[in-house]
Amino acid sequence: MSCTDFIPDIHGQAEKLRFALHNLGWQRNGTTWLHPEPNRQIIFLGDFIDRGPENAAVIRIVRELMDSGRAKAVMGKHELNAIHFHTNDPDTGAPLRSHDHHNLGQHESFLKEFPLGASYTDDVLQWMKGLPLFIETEGFRAVHAAWIQPAIDNLRAQTEAGVLSQHQLIRAGREDDQLHDFAEEVVKGPEASLPLPYSFIDKGNKLRRHVRIKWWNGKALTWREIALSVSDITKFPDEPLPENLLMTIYPIEEKPVFF
Repeated sequence: MSCTDFIPDIHGQAEKLRFALHNLGWQRNGTTWLHPEPNRQIIFLGDFIDRGPENAAVIRIVRELMDSGRAKAVMGKHELNAIHFHTNDPDTGAPLRSHDHHNLGQHESFLKEFPLGASYTDDVLQWMKGLPLFIETEGFRAVHAAWIQPAIDNLRAQTEAGVLSQHQLIRAGREDDQLHDFAEEVVKGPEASLPLPYSFIDKGNKLRRHVRIKWWNGKALTWREIALSVSDITKFPDEPLPENLLMTIYPIEEKPVFF
């Protein structure tokens, strides 16, 4: 039986990636990496960029492993954000992702190495565009943030093996397009509207009426069992989940999913 290593959220930390690879038994050999187990594989779960100082080095390592056939990767939230940040909407001429202060800060480390308009930036963006939103094999499933079956089914029907075309990437950047919602669910994770009158104050002291959910908890039946990242779960309704929300919960009898 071959072994698969799953590596998520590197975020520009090349030295930590090298350390992890060495700990898993991978060794650099020229321009690629080898493992003593000849059939060993890696699945990278996205978010290669932003935050850390070595975006280019991380991408180089990941691409070397993919080019040698030793690894596969899915697109993360930060890759999709970067594509939209660097892409103008053909209808309006404005960036699909605003160049406001918040987004400039989020992409700061990536932009230092890959500025707008540079030819080598375009090369990396083209590589990102070729990453699928999900991977499914006979033994497992892999996605960056959430395996939401209705969203996966729609993306599978509309795309080539989960890879968005250029036109579909533009649609995914428009908030009024349904493809945007499907892509957001798998790369950012789902949120659910709380029943009235419930709300909560998040760690940024902002009032919220939507909550992130533990979509992987196949045994969840109530809001308290499914709510994620809230400080006081007792303030949430101890009530059954609506049917439409139950449909997004990952069934416990399905194959393992890595995210």
